[in-house]
Amino acid sequence: MNHPFLDLPPLSAERFAAIEDGVARLLGTRQDVLITQGEALLPLEGAIRSAAGPGTVALNVITGPYGQTFGNWLRDCGATVHDLSVPFHTAVTAEQIREAFAGHPEIDFVSLVHAEAATGNTNPVAEIAEVVREHGALFYLDAVASVGAEPVLPDAWGVDLCVIGAQKAMGGPAGVSAISVSERAWARMAANPNAPRRSYLSLLDWKERWTDAGRKVLPHAPAQLEMLALQACLERIESAGLDAVMGRHRNAARAARAGAVALGGGLEPYVHEAADAAPVATTLRVPSDLVASELVARALESDPALPLAAGGGALAKEMIRINHYGPDATPDAVRAALAALGAALAGKGLTVDPAAAERAVNDAWR
Repeated sequence: MNHPFLDLPPLSAERFAAIEDGVARLLGTRQDVLITQGEALLPLEGAIRSAAGPGTVALNVITGPYGQTFGNWLRDCGATVHDLSVPFHTAVTAEQIREAFAGHPEIDFVSLVHAEAATGNTNPVAEIAEVVREHGALFYLDAVASVGAEPVLPDAWGVDLCVIGAQKAMGGPAGVSAISVSERAWARMAANPNAPRRSYLSLLDWKERWTDAGRKVLPHAPAQLEMLALQACLERIESAGLDAVMGRHRNAARAARAGAVALGGGLEPYVHEAADAAPVATTLRVPSDLVASELVARALESDPALPLAAGGGALAKEMIRINHYGPDATPDAVRAALAALGAALAGKGLTVDPAAAERAVNDAWR
């Protein structure tokens, strides 16, 4: 029997290139865009290993777990790394970036996560980018969680390496990702003797064999189903309008935060200031005598598909995430998640007000 997911004609180079063009439109960029055949960790690591080496002096901003990972990769490449860590319940500021440059004017590479879905904060990239441009450093940005939920503008901001994934706010597949690369970044890679070559991590291989060759012949067999899914989610965003998609995520974040406060039961926003909270996910701190992972497990008993998760690692005890991204950036998803959390808190003997939470969600959704 024929199967609609399996019995497909090969994905042509022309169609692959058209999907890359769709990513470029989404980012509003004229830079080269590569779609990489793997989860976003592939281009995130590939970009660092391609652009950084023993002569690199990096400012690595840590506002969550991914910033810590980037620092490890940079050190592994032989770079001198200056970490700028801020508490996970806040965001880094442009002034803190400026102070880091003042203390280490030799910095020539800046790595930053735009939105940390794991901790629920987002960083003011446009303001930070101005400081980075003033000092001429190469700017590397992880926009995996933010793209589709808030503006991501590599050209307008002067981002040299901008990595995105489709699995969060874009509502697409996790198995492919993309990166936009500036001419400055390509030059840095070409001058780096330690840049990966003949490797799955090599961006230069893709540039030479694909982009510079006119995008006529694919270097290897593409991940067909994931590429088609990426094309579908790009078309869905274009049809709905990017502003409308981002608006849904802003509404979801505002509603989740207001609803959680109104619900009670000791829940508090993990990110203290609403201006620092990411549109892609809302994180909540549970009362100190409860374990977040246990509370989430109880909440999911009613519906395992609810967009709820406990924090990762050490945050599993204190943090809950409402992952209102992609198809879950809706008032129904937010209301359902809060209702399940309310029931779990009530089961622990805490006083909650589900009706007040529902009213708060409705009032906050604009």
